[in-house]
Amino acid sequence: MPPLLTDSAPSSSSITTPTSAEASTGRLLGLSDGEAGYALLRVTLGLNILLHGVGRLVSGPSAFADNLVKMFAASWIPSALVRPFALVLPFAEAAVGALLLLGLLTRPVLAAGGLLMTALVFGTAARGDWEILGVQMIYVALYAALLGTARFNRLSLDTLRNRKAGPR
Repeated sequence: MPPLLTDSAPSSSSITTPTSAEASTGRLLGLSDGEAGYALLRVTLGLNILLHGVGRLVSGPSAFADNLVKMFAASWIPSALVRPFALVLPFAEAAVGALLLLGLLTRPVLAAGGLLMTALVFGTAARGDWEILGVQMIYVALYAALLGTARFNRLSLDTLRNRKAGPR
């Protein structure tokens, strides 16, 4: 039995690469690992953002805006800017989330979601709420990761639309 921990790197003879038959049996719903992972992350982020927006819409955009204006009262950002942003935010979150969930217009929606997060990071930094800012940076990283690996976006309405459109 080989040791679990060694001081040396494994030799090339001990590293195995799966054969094409082995690799093909490891596919989930016909998706590669990258495609399945991408779908999982895109759908989960989409659901999260959609429910952020829907929750705020259900409780009332005006109530959400009032609360956000109070949160920003001590910051240097004027309420005349905070309130309109807060009124639009739930609709933007719901739209970005729904489109991500479906995988429709994925690249522009990821860019829009990234810009939305940039605006939220700006506001949070202006308030000095560093704990929330850390969480928002995780969302920024997720948007960036999805945008940077968009080539794996196979399980989506975008792929279905592109197949129907045929070669260009």
